[in-house]
Amino acid sequence: QVQLVESGGGSVQPGGSLTLSCEASGFTFSIYTMGWYRQAPGMERELVASITSNFITNYKNSLKDRFTISRVNAQNTVYLKMDSLRPDDTAVYYCHADPPNYIGGDDYWGQGTQVTVSS
Repeated sequence: QVQLVESGGGSVQPGGSLTLSCEASGFTFSIYTMGWYRQAPGMERELVASITSNFITNYKNSLKDRFTISRVNAQNTVYLKMDSLRPDDTAVYYCHADPPNYIGGDDYWGQGTQVTVSS
């Protein structure tokens, strides 16, 4: 059974930092591209950052100076470190697992974790 369990969300003041974690199980984590998406109220879900099995990273352009994605395959975990948080970073953040092209199959989503940036 596939599971993506996010943690680390919460409320923080503007300028603060949070680190989100996503622990995966039920699939071969190391070969999947892992990503973080977010969805603010009334907005579409958008890609925040992704990291391939070869540790190549990709970021939404406007976030690359403040957010850092990383993974630890031995722990089946992907992280998102968020610095200098702003009110417009408020959203539900979702972990995503994308299979490599050579195996195909389904992608997977976590249940989401709320991040609220407010003074």
